[in-house]
Amino acid sequence: MDAVQQSFQQLQNELRRDWCGLESGGLTSDYDILVVPSLSLDAHELQKISGVLFYEERLLFSLIRLRDPRTRVIYVTSEPLPPLVIDYYLQLLPGIPFSHARDRLLLLSTCDSSLKPLTQKILERPRLLERIRRALRPGSSFMTCFNSSPLERELSVALRVPLFAADPDLLEWGTKAGSRSLFAECGLPHPAGSPLMDSVEDLAAAAAELWQDQPQAQRFVIKLNQGFSGEGNALLDLRPIAQQSPDRVGLIAASQAIAQQFPVMRFQAAHETWQNFKGRIADLGAIAELFIEGEVKRSPSVQGCIHPSGQVEILSTHDQILGGPDGQIYLGCRFPADPAYRLQLQTWGQKIGEALAERGALERFGVDFVAVHQGGDRWELQAIEINLRKGGTTHPFMTLKYLTNGYYDRQTGQFCSELGQPKSYVATDNLQSPRYRGLLPQDLMDIIAANQLHFDSSTKTGTVFHLMGCLSQYGKLGLTSIGNSPEQAQAIYDEVVEVLDRETDPATSPTGSALPLTWAV
Repeated sequence: MDAVQQSFQQLQNELRRDWCGLESGGLTSDYDILVVPSLSLDAHELQKISGVLFYEERLLFSLIRLRDPRTRVIYVTSEPLPPLVIDYYLQLLPGIPFSHARDRLLLLSTCDSSLKPLTQKILERPRLLERIRRALRPGSSFMTCFNSSPLERELSVALRVPLFAADPDLLEWGTKAGSRSLFAECGLPHPAGSPLMDSVEDLAAAAAELWQDQPQAQRFVIKLNQGFSGEGNALLDLRPIAQQSPDRVGLIAASQAIAQQFPVMRFQAAHETWQNFKGRIADLGAIAELFIEGEVKRSPSVQGCIHPSGQVEILSTHDQILGGPDGQIYLGCRFPADPAYRLQLQTWGQKIGEALAERGALERFGVDFVAVHQGGDRWELQAIEINLRKGGTTHPFMTLKYLTNGYYDRQTGQFCSELGQPKSYVATDNLQSPRYRGLLPQDLMDIIAANQLHFDSSTKTGTVFHLMGCLSQYGKLGLTSIGNSPEQAQAIYDEVVEVLDRETDPATSPTGSALPLTWAV
């Protein structure tokens, strides 16, 4: 263990020792919160996400923590945030004067729009580092991020501020291969799969062995070990080479047939090619996994938090909305998950959380599943992967929690407002249309005001927008539509889409960019 790792461990131990009362839904004491919304993930994989630089705005829900009059927030971004966007979030705060909240918010920027991780940009700027260091109160500060990597560890040590996130040395448990290992340890059902391989030849051989063990297999999913949001997946169809299965021609010939099939796989990320994908296999490693067939399928997930005390708290369950060629790209989510399986998700999420806590993990984790309908209210669940970080479901749920000051009821799997009213939402980071390009944040605010699309603090219903910086260049927007039932949340969401389509091109019919009311299959 080097000096940086030792110092980081000391800081994490301080977090566990002194801050065991830290609550996932908000702070009850006098803290400085350093928010570094860096996507410190593989740069090649990040390029598959349009407008990825603006995803730093997804953690702006953290500003709602300023509702506590003693909390201060330091928020760092690659490029300066438009003042209008900041004003939008601060005006959501219930019972707090705008000026009081603004005085407790420090916005800093690297003024660097490159695709390097934000944390790296901060580390490369000593004067900015010093400015952040001076702003943080020793012993009353912590740092939060989107995901933890060696860069976040280095920044934590450089600033002498604890990082409320998993030690990067534990990140293997959030990879595809690591997830499968933990599922087996915890006894969670999961699809048959291969070991991790780092060459095309070895991957083909491993897939052939998997085919031999699963002779009924029709398709495999080839997954880059550190891919995310389904962007690192490809679908390998075995049906065209069914006559070259291992039981017919042997493992070697089957392996050769699979290798010849790799270039024509269906890649889930737009514009992905075999030439690029095979290079990523060497860089990141990959597994082959049995594709779960089924006439009616859903993609539920469970989210939890590991507190500094080691306690595991289940936060939420969702039904994810997926897209892409084979329904493997994350587009959005619905909360809560279907009652037919949400309590089972909680049970298995607790098991995974406790196993991660035993290894020393902290803060957010999520577990994704595939659910196959078996008739009636019966669904067969298979665990797919663990996310040892924040995810696409984090900011919608925390937005709901902060705005309603409500609570998650583990007995029912529902979230209720302070008055006991169950709440639901539909959320996405991917409401996108060419017609939205050119819209500025001010234009969006005009549309929101004119059509009364804002979040209503009296009824605790309505829509909260994010990724507003993505609009002008990419025609892309994020939003969370909150209602008192799943049907009302969907209706609120659909109204937003209808209004945006109408306002951007009144002469043209809607583009159909709304998330489908039916479940993703």
